[in-house]
Amino acid sequence: MQPTQAVILCGGLGTRLGRLTADTPKPLLEVGGQPFLDVLLFEIGRHGIRDVVLLAGFAHEKVERYARTTPIARRFDLSVRVAVEPSPAGTGGALRLAAPLLAPDFLLLNGDTWFDVNLLDLAPATSPSDRWLVSMCLRTVPNASRYGLVTTSGEFVTSMSEKLQGAGAGAINGGVWRVRRDLLQFLTPDCSLERDVLPDLIERSLVVGKVRDGYFIDIGVPETLERAQLEVPARRRRPAAFLDRDGVLNVDVGYVGSRDRWIWVDGAQAAIKRLNDAGWFAFIVTNQSGVARGFYDEAALKTLHDEVLAELAGSGAHVDDIRFCPFHADAAIERYRVQSDWRKPEPGMLLDLMRHWPVDRERSLLVGDQPSDMEAARRAGVRGALFGGGDLDLLVAERLADA
Repeated sequence: MQPTQAVILCGGLGTRLGRLTADTPKPLLEVGGQPFLDVLLFEIGRHGIRDVVLLAGFAHEKVERYARTTPIARRFDLSVRVAVEPSPAGTGGALRLAAPLLAPDFLLLNGDTWFDVNLLDLAPATSPSDRWLVSMCLRTVPNASRYGLVTTSGEFVTSMSEKLQGAGAGAINGGVWRVRRDLLQFLTPDCSLERDVLPDLIERSLVVGKVRDGYFIDIGVPETLERAQLEVPARRRRPAAFLDRDGVLNVDVGYVGSRDRWIWVDGAQAAIKRLNDAGWFAFIVTNQSGVARGFYDEAALKTLHDEVLAELAGSGAHVDDIRFCPFHADAAIERYRVQSDWRKPEPGMLLDLMRHWPVDRERSLLVGDQPSDMEAARRAGVRGALFGGGDLDLLVAERLADA
């Protein structure tokens, strides 16, 4: 099972930023014209995680106000709750205080760092499910002196050092963890996860690490906060893969409107995960005249897509958004009997997605199995990739290599 909850550490004082954090928590500092927390919530939301807990301390009332008013929560239908530590209790103490709100399995994120990784791919690949409590996402950096080195043997973390001048290149804690709630038994009312808890868990072989190479930034010092103003908005603009559905993701057996008729194309789930891991948006754009013809309704289609997305999540993959066109000139149901600019070869579905998401159009592509798909790609100004059957992951891998 994938975690359905994300917990964000927002309680630090941010003393290295001086007056900027005199009365504002670091995660609420503006980056690219919006609170840095918006970046994290956007990523959480697009990965399909809907339950968010913010661990607040210093200036907690500002965090609480943010939780009530952020438009990101409305966009992704997030439940954003705040757990307040009355006095500084360390990262472990803050987590312990939030115990009544915590799910059995959750993501834990630093509120002042962004590590651009697939949030659904944090479980170890080979370690037995009962052999770990914390799975850390690690990032290799040229200078680890600000963070402290993390060493591994296979998937298991073997040591975490304190910050050390001249540490050189190595793997660091990227501020994205997958955590089992059983970790709480090792926490005291005032403790640091990094200094007080993880060393003991590492000795017990309960901590694993996965090295990833996604974009990483920590806004905790003035120079990186300044860099973030330009880098973060640029990094959030991503290429997108617009994926046709029938004949590309599922075998086209004609008007597929329920899970019992859905058969995955070979390599389809792996292809979507490959796109996720590469940092691309993954969208589905599909003509669905089966609705217009009365074979199934829009509610049934949503149920099918929800079931498919849940299955994808189980394999560490996700689709960011879906557009479908239920209209057809020869519809049996009158309200759908219209010419629509969403119906491929018209580009309306793609253009609508590009209005709602920060898409890098020049690097994007549409994968389809019909000439109408290729024409929709041309009209939308993106590349087209014609899928003729076989293993979809092979095609996607080739196209990513060329991007």
